[in-house]
Order: sequence, then structure tokens, then C-alpha cells
Amino acid sequence: MTVLIPKIWRKLTHRFAFLTVSAVLSWSLLSLGWLPSQLTFCWAALPTGDAVTNPRTLLRLALPTDNPAFETVQQSLEEMPPQLDDPSTQMRAKQWSEVENQVSKAVQTFKRAESDLLATAPAPYRSQASDRIEQINSGLADLKVLADQKNEAEFAAKRTQVWNTVDLLAASMIKQFPIEIPDDYQALPQLKGRSVVAMDTSKGPITIMVDGYSAPITAGNFLDLVQRGFYDNQTFTRADEAYVVQTGDPDGPDAGFVDPDTGDYRSIPLEVLVKGDSEPVYGFTLEELGLSVSEPVLPFSAYGTVAMGHPPGEPNQGSSQFFFHLFEPDLTPAGLNLLDGRYAVFGYVVSGQEVLEKLQQGDQLKGLEVVDISPSDALT
Repeated sequence: MTVLIPKIWRKLTHRFAFLTVSAVLSWSLLSLGWLPSQLTFCWAALPTGDAVTNPRTLLRLALPTDNPAFETVQQSLEEMPPQLDDPSTQMRAKQWSEVENQVSKAVQTFKRAESDLLATAPAPYRSQASDRIEQINSGLADLKVLADQKNEAEFAAKRTQVWNTVDLLAASMIKQFPIEIPDDYQALPQLKGRSVVAMDTSKGPITIMVDGYSAPITAGNFLDLVQRGFYDNQTFTRADEAYVVQTGDPDGPDAGFVDPDTGDYRSIPLEVLVKGDSEPVYGFTLEELGLSVSEPVLPFSAYGTVAMGHPPGEPNQGSSQFFFHLFEPDLTPAGLNLLDGRYAVFGYVVSGQEVLEKLQQGDQLKGLEVVDISPSDALT
């Protein structure tokens, strides 16, 4: 019994912390007007098991592909000491040895697979796939050198770059987009793939991986606004205890984007893909459909989850305002926290979490830029 007590106490502590933080989040979001006042808690529906809190892992699991080479390489880049993502910590020699082993595994796996990957790439994207394969090989070679030099900062930056390229290559290998967009939403922008978006803020740079395989309309709407320069020179807003950073509210009376060509306000439907489903749920929260304990493919379980906001009680009136989720990942188990199924997640911060942590109300969003997209014609 004495061996089990610490584990039991730790589980009870985490469950209590989850309930406490959930209550704080609900109160905070109510103060922002983002959650309905009649929100109820599912106290009995506590999560089981450990949540996936690594944004890279969540994005890998969301890719509709089962290519083992991609999975092995991506896992090798994911499964490295967490100190690499924390600029305030120093890597030890034993940890660098672990990193070198993971890089070597990635190099060997990718070298064996690259010719088959190029041969099976869809013809329209073969040239782009070839360029990405070359970039990955070069990046992995750089990682070996940086690991040998024990250059923590440059290694972390290069690892993110290589991981992003592997992800985008995997996206370009998917021969047919797996989701059929409902006719009612065909006129809206759509992202039928993945995209890397660079954010420039007054506190520093942030990189986002945007996923159109799980939320094609939400992601497409976001990228369209990025390319229009809609978000340039906007301001971040944040409630003191809301655990969110929000932006995208333009100057003037409108709460979202008004198409300058038509004068019409663009609203997009709530869009949530549930694990095991082939199509997203549109227009209703999971709670409204009796699916409140279902787990979305893109859950609010990673620090820096990116989601589209909407007015309280109007899930289909989202437009341009989006927010970053700032909870401690250990306290927001995947699939069963209060935000899952109520808001559409469309991506994750993959670098710059330390910048996101510094953002406060009144800080400036200088601009957003689509720096890569895969496949090349994914945004329609």
C-alpha cells in the first residue's frame, strides 16, 4: 500500500486541479462573453489516462495517412528531452546522447524511404515533394552537427523547421482530400491540406501549423484573412484570469470580416471533427448533439492551441476573432475539458510558446504571413 499512496495522491491532486481550473476557466470565459451562462459541468465525466499535450504529436495523429516512414521520423523528432523546448534549462550530456540517437534513427529511416516517397508522390506535387525531401535530408544533417556541438537554441529551431517540412511532405502525399464539404459552405474559403503561418508580435515571433484536414473551412477562412492582411496591426486582448490570448477584432462596429467586394459579413460554421468520424460536425456544439464526452481530433490539450471564437450562443457566427489556449497541459486532459466541441480548433503553436506566454492585453499583432502550404494548391 505504501508504494501506491503517492500515485493515488498524485491522481487525486490532478483531478482536483482539473476541476478547479475548469471552474476558473468557465468564470473567466463567461466574463468575456464567450460561453453561455447556462453552462453545466460534467463532473462525472472525468478523463481517463494521460492527455497528449505535445502539439507536434497531435498534428501527426491528425494527418489522414498511415505511412510508417513519416510516423517514425516525426516520432524521432518529437520524442526528445522536453528541455529542448525550454530556453531556461540546460541539457545534460546524457540527454544529448539521447538526442543523437533519435536523430540517427530519423536519418536512417528517411534515407531508406525517400526514393519510394518520391515515386509515390502524386504527379502534380512531385516537384515540390522532391524539394522537400532535399530540405529534410539537409536539415537532418544539420541536426547531427548541432547535436554534436550541443547547440541547444539552434538545434531546437532547426528541429521545428525539419518537423514542419516532414509534416508538409506528408500532407502532399495524400492523394485525395478525405472530407466532402457540405454544399451550404462551398462558397467559403477552404484549406485542403496543411500550412505554416508566421506571426510577428510586439513580444517576438510565433509559428503556427494550421490543419485543414480536420477543420478545412475554419482553416481556410483564417488563411484567406491572413493573405488579405486583415490581421496586420491588430491588438491582443486578454482577461486577467481567462487563460486565453485573443485577437482579430477589427476597428469599427463590426465584430468580424466584411468582404469589401460584396459588403457582406462573413460568418463560418462551428466545425469539429470527432475521432473515428469521416466528416466534421457542422453548426452544433458536441454538447448540443449529446456528444460532450466525444474526443475531437484536434483537442484543447496543448499549450498554444489555436481556435476560432464566436459570439455566446451563436456557434455559427464566428468570423475573424481567434484565440490561443494557455492552460497548463497537465490540467487540461484531451477530449474532456470545457472547450472541446464548443470551439473549432484549427491548429497549434509549434514554436514561440515562450513568446505566447508573454503576450498581454494591448500587445500588438504586427502581421501574419503564410510561409508554406501543402499541397501547393490546398487553399481554395
